[in-house]
Amino acid sequence: MLVDTFGRTATDLRVSLTDRCNLRCSYCMPPEGLDWLPKPELLTDDEVVRLVGLGVRELGITEVRYTGGEPLLRRGLAGIVRSTAELAPRPQISLTTNGIGLARTAAPLADAGLDRVNVSLDTLDPATFRRLANRDRLPDVLSGLAAAREAGLEPVKINAVLMRGINDHEAVPLLRFCLEHGYRLRFIEQMPLDAQHGWTRENMIGADEILDRLSAGFDLAPDEAHARGSAPAETFLVDGGPETVGVIGSVTRPFCGACDRVRLTADGQIRNCLFATEESNLRDALRGGATDPEIADRWRKSVWAKRAGHGIDDPSFLQPARPMSAIGG
Repeated sequence: MLVDTFGRTATDLRVSLTDRCNLRCSYCMPPEGLDWLPKPELLTDDEVVRLVGLGVRELGITEVRYTGGEPLLRRGLAGIVRSTAELAPRPQISLTTNGIGLARTAAPLADAGLDRVNVSLDTLDPATFRRLANRDRLPDVLSGLAAAREAGLEPVKINAVLMRGINDHEAVPLLRFCLEHGYRLRFIEQMPLDAQHGWTRENMIGADEILDRLSAGFDLAPDEAHARGSAPAETFLVDGGPETVGVIGSVTRPFCGACDRVRLTADGQIRNCLFATEESNLRDALRGGATDPEIADRWRKSVWAKRAGHGIDDPSFLQPARPMSAIGG
């Protein structure tokens, strides 16, 4: 098992398949993009499958989420998902995506074994979408959401980040849209993971403010009937339920004490925390001929060294050198 010194066990593996993305969201990267990882440094499809299989068979991983960058840009995605679904025991398989390209890939991915999707959608206004993402692709995202629901990739979850002065007035419309279409909405506090290092706490819209804005249009109450466990989102019943909305207060309401996640980057580095400043290189070990037990031991040691929390409130906090697109969500 992947256990740390604080008694937490990692069972949820987030696997980044690429650092590339076809959007340029302002809270993630500059409009001109970034210097992408060279292809030889990326794990091959077979290497991804080998490491995921090792995690599932030997290390207690029960959920695998493929991320990016934008994972739909990975040509071998369907094959990777299919191989993951063939593992025993079979893990739950999910995908975090911006939704562009999902209209044509949702059905094939469902056939390959994908269970569900999380789609990023911060606004319903085309002009605001262009301002946030530096691309005019809102119709593609909406089409992708509909295709995911039709393909049975449910629950279809939507992740939204509110940006002060840009889309912070859309909390109520976003929730209303999701309720009307059967999507599950989760608001996420903006985190210090942008490539520009421009994040400030003063500009961040925190969980309390998100709930205040939602309360202008809905009656919210904690969903006490369902235990949160290690889930990052606090869930609230909307107008008495059964529909809910989630708020992920990564900064102001950290849930580090119950964290069960570990991350594998597109270039084969294990990160025991989203905000970790150290990594463990599994790619070079794998390519150097290391056996599965040797790789598993390196993986265990990385998780064992996990810190108690992300430390954003600590004066010594340092933002990770990698931006979100190069870490994976």
